[in-house]
Amino acid sequence: MAEEESGLEPELPIREEAPPQKELNDDNDDVDAKPDRSQRTSFFGRKKNDPEKTGSQNVRIIAPEFKYSMNYRKLGKCIIINNKNFHERTGMCIRNGTDKDAGDLYKCFRNLGFEVNVYNDQSCEGMEKLLLSVAKGDHSDSACFACILLSHGEEGQIYGTDGAMAIKSLTMLFRGDKCKSLVGKPKLFFIQACRGSEFDEGIQTDSGPANDSLETDANPRYKIPVEADFLFAYSTVPGYYSWRNPGRGSWFVQALCSILNEFGKQLEIMQILTRVNYMVATNFESWSDDPRFSEKKQISCVVSMLTKELYF
Repeated sequence: MAEEESGLEPELPIREEAPPQKELNDDNDDVDAKPDRSQRTSFFGRKKNDPEKTGSQNVRIIAPEFKYSMNYRKLGKCIIINNKNFHERTGMCIRNGTDKDAGDLYKCFRNLGFEVNVYNDQSCEGMEKLLLSVAKGDHSDSACFACILLSHGEEGQIYGTDGAMAIKSLTMLFRGDKCKSLVGKPKLFFIQACRGSEFDEGIQTDSGPANDSLETDANPRYKIPVEADFLFAYSTVPGYYSWRNPGRGSWFVQALCSILNEFGKQLEIMQILTRVNYMVATNFESWSDDPRFSEKKQISCVVSMLTKELYF
């Protein structure tokens, strides 16, 4: 199901030739995956009528010892890798809509105070060389680092223009033993890509929000783990498609930009990403003439190794 005709494109490996392209409909959604040519269906994204009400009057008490220091000359670098076009041998479709994602992310993260650079259509080697160069740089005067990957994907992998590579081979470049000037500082990775070929059917519910609590134990140590202070925000959970609209951009990125633009300088990062989860889960739903692909849902996913609270 090509982006130009389906609207929703997953990151799946399927080795069949693409059929003739149809006229692009900006109302269609795509999944960031290799198209399944055996299913000739169309997808259309629709928002629910009741948008999220994100206003809050809650006041939080912030303990300085559990908050990342922002007392640096710069907030830090934000690298956006925007892969849209792929070599024919990969079997991957053009990711229409990703340029809107990249443009919105550029504005959003610049407004937060990041030094943002966008790199388009990077090969696997190009992505690794680029991030290795950034990791070897001096971040001593920066408070944190952010990287955004926009591409096709599979579980644990991200696509360059010429094929797939392990996401970890990119993120490990910023581990504490490899990038000393970011030790103890937050390293944020936002990944818009599919992580499998499953659809989320969704479930009707009348339940209200859960009342969860989180306890954190922290003790001063002479060493910290090399994997500490990372945060990974994925557009979807393991095993599932990630949806993207050729005209409006991906569900996850648009929700992320919306929440960051409104609350990026007020809320803690986990609060921000929890609201992103909510918006992705409630404001978007797929539709298709084929009932097997109709009314599918998506939930974004946060994996955090942060050791303190992060406020921009």
